[in-house]
Parts: sequence; C-alpha cells; structure tokens
Amino acid sequence: MARASLVAKASRDRVVLQRRAFDGLAIVLLTLVSLIVVLPIVWTISTSLRLPRESFTLPPQWLPTDFRWQNYAQVFDAAPMGLYIWNSLKVTFLIVGGQLVTASMAAYAFARLRFPGRDVLFMLLMSAMMVPLFVTIIPIFILVRTFNLADTHAALIVPALVTPFGVFLLRQFFLTIPVELEEAAKIDGASPWQTFLKVILPLGAPGLSVLAILSFNNHWNEFFRPLIFLNSWENFTVPLGLVTLRGYMGTGSVAVVVAGVAIALVPVLILFILAQRYLIEGIALTGIKG
Repeated sequence: MARASLVAKASRDRVVLQRRAFDGLAIVLLTLVSLIVVLPIVWTISTSLRLPRESFTLPPQWLPTDFRWQNYAQVFDAAPMGLYIWNSLKVTFLIVGGQLVTASMAAYAFARLRFPGRDVLFMLLMSAMMVPLFVTIIPIFILVRTFNLADTHAALIVPALVTPFGVFLLRQFFLTIPVELEEAAKIDGASPWQTFLKVILPLGAPGLSVLAILSFNNHWNEFFRPLIFLNSWENFTVPLGLVTLRGYMGTGSVAVVVAGVAIALVPVLILFILAQRYLIEGIALTGIKG
C-alpha cells in the first residue's frame, strides 16, 4: 500500500510539473506574440515624435532624441485632417448601422424562419464571400455612375450596407440562442417581428458588438473604394487624407505622415478598449452551434 501511494504521488507530481512547464511555455509564446503585435505601434508613436532625418538612421533608435509634439499640430496644418476625420466617422457609422440592421434581419430569417429555398439562398449568399472586391469593383463603379453617386459619400455607403460575412456571423450566433425562448414568446402571442426585436436582438448583443467592431475597423481603414469613388478633397476620408500628407512627389515630412497615422489609430483603439469585453464574449459564443 505504501509503495502504491508513493507511485501515485510521483505520478501526480509529474503531472503538476508537466502542467507548469506547459503554462510557462504558453506564457513565453504569448509574450513573444504580444511583442510582435505591439512593436509596430510603439515604432509608429516613436517615429511620430522625432525629426524626419532620424526616421532612417541605422541602427534604428527606439526613442527619439527630441520629442517633437509639434508634428501632430503640423498634421492639421498640412491638410484639413479634422474634415477628413469627420467624413470617415460619418461614412463608417452609417455603414456600421446599416450592416447591423440588414445583417441581423437576414441572419434571423436564415437561422429561424422556414421558407422554400432557404438553404440554397444561404449558400448563394455565402458564395459572395469568396468573390474579391477587385472582381466586383467595375460593376459597382458603373452602377455608382449610373445613379449619379460618383464623388459622394453615398458611393461608399450604399454598396456596403449589405455584408455576407455579417449575415453568416450573426446567423451562427442566433443559432446558439435557445429555441425555447422564442416558443415562449409565441405562446404569449408575439409575432415574428416582436420575437426578433424583443428576444433575439437583446440576446444577440455580443454578436452584434463583434460585427460592429469588425465593420468599423474595416471601413475606417478602407483605402481602395474611396480612392476609386472620391475625387474632391473635401470628400476625402482619413486614409486618403494621410496620402496628401506626403506632399508633392513625396517631399513631405515622414514624421508628420506617421503622426497622422497615429491619430488615425485613436478611434479604433478607443472602440476596442470600450468594447473588448463584448468582442471576446461574442467571438467565444459565435459558432458554438452550427
């Protein structure tokens, strides 16, 4: 008996040591990955506070010799960055709001309602996720010109109001909501619209938050479509505005350009900090049930 207990204790000790070694290795790997993610942001902030000539010194210096906070003021002197930020906020929030409305309604229909051809329509919708934007940009441009939307913010907003990825994401999340809650609402006399508004949407808040964050980040940083559809500088968004900071033939200050990039990061970082709990919860719950 004594020998058996010693063997059992030694086995438990080995398991504990293995778990500690695994936890230590995981911590090291996560630390390395975190550094890889954070270092570009640190370098961006550092470059935005230095003299332009210090940006290309070898070996690179992580800390500037002279902290030039005036680089951030020069961003607004070199271009109407305040107007560009307003344009980006307007376009991004309208797109995000529209996608939340259309994606949530379509996702509820595909997840809960029964109608002929539902699965076929869903597969066709999902196939749209496989088509790159560069393939559809010419037909979209022709439609934009046909409806006289060129060089307007509507050219960016209207084509982006429907998102196949958002429909897929919310459908997977709505499938995790117990059907019994909807059946209870139907027993109480709720219509499908009332069930959707009063049961599904409140319970689907984490999934909606994930879609809102991902959509905001995507369209806030979008460069390709604004480059195609916008011509007037007063309609430019932040990514196009950052290009204007380069100056004619790229003669602008590198530090000022990077300072503009740092300013453009602020709304995304604020949104992530405020909504990271919903982001983590939504990603953890989405896709549990297929």
